[in-house]
Amino acid sequence: MDIATEAGMSKGAVHYHFPTKEALIGKVLQHACTVVAERAKIVWDENGDPLTQMREGLRELWRLRAARTDEALVVADLLAQSLHDEALRPQLADYFRFAANQLHEHVIKYILPFGIKPRVPSEMIPRLLNGLLDGLVMQHFVDPGVMSEEDLTKSLEVFATSLFEIP
Repeated sequence: MDIATEAGMSKGAVHYHFPTKEALIGKVLQHACTVVAERAKIVWDENGDPLTQMREGLRELWRLRAARTDEALVVADLLAQSLHDEALRPQLADYFRFAANQLHEHVIKYILPFGIKPRVPSEMIPRLLNGLLDGLVMQHFVDPGVMSEEDLTKSLEVFATSLFEIP
Protein backbone atom coordinates (compact mmCIF):
# COMPACT_ATOMS: atom_id res chain seq x y z
CA MET A 1 0.00 0.00 0.00
CA ASP A 2 2.89 2.37 0.79
CA ILE A 3 4.33 1.80 -2.69
CA ALA A 4 0.96 2.42 -4.34
CA THR A 5 0.48 5.62 -2.37
CA GLU A 6 3.97 6.89 -3.16
CA ALA A 7 3.51 6.09 -6.87
CA GLY A 8 0.07 7.68 -6.96
CA MET A 9 -1.50 4.40 -8.01
CA SER A 10 -4.06 2.06 -6.61
CA LYS A 11 -2.86 -1.08 -4.85
CA GLY A 12 -4.52 -3.12 -7.62
CA ALA A 13 -2.51 -1.29 -10.30
CA VAL A 14 0.73 -2.08 -8.50
CA HIS A 15 -0.26 -5.75 -8.27
CA TYR A 16 -1.18 -5.76 -11.95
CA HIS A 17 2.33 -4.65 -12.94
CA PHE A 18 4.11 -6.58 -10.18
CA PRO A 19 2.19 -9.71 -9.20
CA THR A 20 4.71 -10.66 -6.50
CA LYS A 21 7.04 -8.90 -4.11
CA GLU A 22 9.96 -10.59 -5.88
CA ALA A 23 8.87 -9.14 -9.25
CA LEU A 24 8.79 -5.64 -7.78
CA ILE A 25 12.16 -6.07 -6.08
CA GLY A 26 13.65 -7.42 -9.30
CA LYS A 27 12.54 -4.33 -11.19
CA VAL A 28 13.83 -2.02 -8.48
CA LEU A 29 17.24 -3.75 -8.45
CA GLN A 30 17.37 -3.68 -12.25
CA HIS A 31 16.74 0.07 -12.16
CA ALA A 32 19.41 0.55 -9.48
CA CYS A 33 21.92 -1.39 -11.60
CA THR A 34 21.13 0.68 -14.66
CA VAL A 35 21.52 4.02 -12.86
CA VAL A 36 24.81 3.03 -11.23
CA ALA A 37 26.16 1.49 -14.46
CA GLU A 38 25.38 4.61 -16.48
CA ARG A 39 26.99 6.96 -13.98
CA ALA A 40 30.09 4.80 -13.60
CA LYS A 41 30.46 4.37 -17.36
CA ILE A 42 30.52 8.14 -17.88
CA VAL A 43 33.46 8.45 -15.49
CA TRP A 44 35.36 5.48 -16.90
CA ASP A 45 34.87 6.66 -20.48
CA GLU A 46 36.43 10.06 -19.83
CA ASN A 47 39.92 10.57 -21.22
CA GLY A 48 42.88 10.00 -19.00
CA ASP A 49 45.39 7.43 -17.98
CA PRO A 50 44.07 4.15 -16.55
CA LEU A 51 44.99 4.97 -12.95
CA THR A 52 43.12 8.28 -13.14
CA GLN A 53 40.14 6.48 -14.64
CA MET A 54 40.22 3.90 -11.84
CA ARG A 55 40.58 6.62 -9.19
CA GLU A 56 37.69 8.64 -10.58
CA GLY A 57 35.58 5.52 -11.11
CA LEU A 58 36.02 4.53 -7.47
CA ARG A 59 35.26 8.07 -6.34
CA GLU A 60 32.03 8.00 -8.34
CA LEU A 61 31.07 4.61 -6.91
CA TRP A 62 31.75 6.03 -3.44
CA ARG A 63 29.69 9.16 -4.16
CA LEU A 64 26.76 7.05 -5.33
CA ARG A 65 26.83 5.15 -2.06
CA ALA A 66 27.71 7.95 0.37
CA ALA A 67 25.18 10.41 -1.04
CA ARG A 68 22.49 7.95 -0.01
CA THR A 69 21.04 7.86 -3.48
CA ASP A 70 17.76 6.02 -3.80
CA GLU A 71 19.66 3.18 -5.44
CA ALA A 72 22.16 2.86 -2.58
CA LEU A 73 19.44 3.02 0.06
CA VAL A 74 17.33 0.38 -1.66
CA VAL A 75 20.25 -2.02 -1.89
CA ALA A 76 21.28 -1.40 1.74
CA ASP A 77 17.71 -1.93 2.91
CA LEU A 78 17.27 -5.11 0.89
CA LEU A 79 20.59 -6.44 2.17
CA ALA A 80 19.43 -5.94 5.73
CA GLN A 81 16.10 -7.62 4.96
CA SER A 82 17.84 -10.53 3.25
CA LEU A 83 19.37 -11.53 6.56
CA HIS A 84 15.90 -12.75 7.54
CA ASP A 85 14.26 -13.30 4.14
CA GLU A 86 16.05 -15.90 2.06
CA ALA A 87 13.80 -15.19 -0.92
CA LEU A 88 15.60 -11.87 -1.44
CA ARG A 89 19.06 -13.39 -1.66
CA PRO A 90 19.02 -14.65 -5.27
CA GLN A 91 18.05 -11.23 -6.62
CA LEU A 92 20.67 -9.51 -4.49
CA ALA A 93 23.22 -12.06 -5.69
CA ASP A 94 22.30 -11.06 -9.26
CA TYR A 95 22.79 -7.41 -8.31
CA PHE A 96 26.27 -8.12 -6.90
CA ARG A 97 27.23 -10.21 -9.93
CA PHE A 98 26.14 -7.35 -12.19
CA ALA A 99 28.17 -4.82 -10.17
CA ALA A 100 31.23 -7.09 -10.18
CA ASN A 101 30.93 -7.78 -13.91
CA GLN A 102 30.65 -4.09 -14.71
CA LEU A 103 33.74 -3.21 -12.70
CA HIS A 104 35.59 -6.21 -14.15
CA GLU A 105 34.80 -5.02 -17.68
CA HIS A 106 36.30 -1.63 -16.86
CA VAL A 107 39.43 -3.21 -15.40
CA ILE A 108 39.89 -5.40 -18.47
CA LYS A 109 39.14 -2.57 -20.92
CA TYR A 110 41.04 0.29 -19.31
CA ILE A 111 43.77 -1.08 -17.09
CA LEU A 112 45.09 -4.40 -18.35
CA PRO A 113 45.84 -3.15 -21.90
CA PHE A 114 48.39 -0.72 -20.43
CA GLY A 115 50.52 -3.57 -19.11
CA ILE A 116 49.26 -3.14 -15.57
CA LYS A 117 48.98 -6.65 -14.19
CA PRO A 118 46.73 -7.70 -11.32
CA ARG A 119 48.33 -9.22 -8.22
CA VAL A 120 45.18 -11.23 -7.55
CA PRO A 121 42.88 -12.97 -10.04
CA SER A 122 41.24 -10.18 -12.05
CA GLU A 123 37.79 -11.62 -11.26
CA MET A 124 38.43 -10.93 -7.56
CA ILE A 125 39.27 -7.25 -8.01
CA PRO A 126 35.68 -6.04 -8.43
CA ARG A 127 34.49 -8.17 -5.50
CA LEU A 128 37.22 -6.72 -3.28
CA LEU A 129 36.60 -3.14 -4.37
CA ASN A 130 32.81 -3.36 -4.16
CA GLY A 131 33.07 -5.11 -0.78
CA LEU A 132 35.36 -2.39 0.51
CA LEU A 133 33.07 0.36 -0.79
CA ASP A 134 29.95 -1.30 0.62
CA GLY A 135 31.54 -1.92 4.01
CA LEU A 136 32.87 1.61 4.26
CA VAL A 137 29.58 3.16 3.26
CA MET A 138 27.73 1.18 5.93
CA GLN A 139 30.18 2.56 8.48
CA HIS A 140 29.71 6.03 6.99
CA PHE A 141 25.92 5.72 7.32
CA VAL A 142 26.10 4.97 11.04
CA ASP A 143 29.16 7.09 11.92
CA PRO A 144 29.49 9.80 9.23
CA GLY A 145 32.14 11.88 10.98
CA VAL A 146 34.72 9.16 11.46
CA MET A 147 36.51 9.65 8.12
CA SER A 148 36.91 12.59 5.80
CA GLU A 149 36.09 12.14 2.14
CA GLU A 150 39.68 13.04 1.28
CA ASP A 151 41.10 10.38 3.62
CA LEU A 152 38.60 7.86 2.36
CA THR A 153 39.28 8.45 -1.34
CA LYS A 154 43.04 8.37 -0.76
CA SER A 155 42.68 5.10 1.15
CA LEU A 156 40.53 3.64 -1.64
CA GLU A 157 43.17 4.63 -4.18
CA VAL A 158 45.98 3.07 -2.15
CA PHE A 159 43.99 -0.14 -1.69
CA ALA A 160 42.97 -0.32 -5.35
CA THR A 161 46.46 0.31 -6.69
CA SER A 162 47.90 -2.29 -4.29
CA LEU A 163 45.92 -4.88 -6.25
CA PHE A 164 48.10 -4.25 -9.32
CA GLU A 165 51.73 -4.41 -10.33
CA ILE A 166 52.28 -0.97 -11.80
CA PRO A 167 55.29 -0.69 -14.15
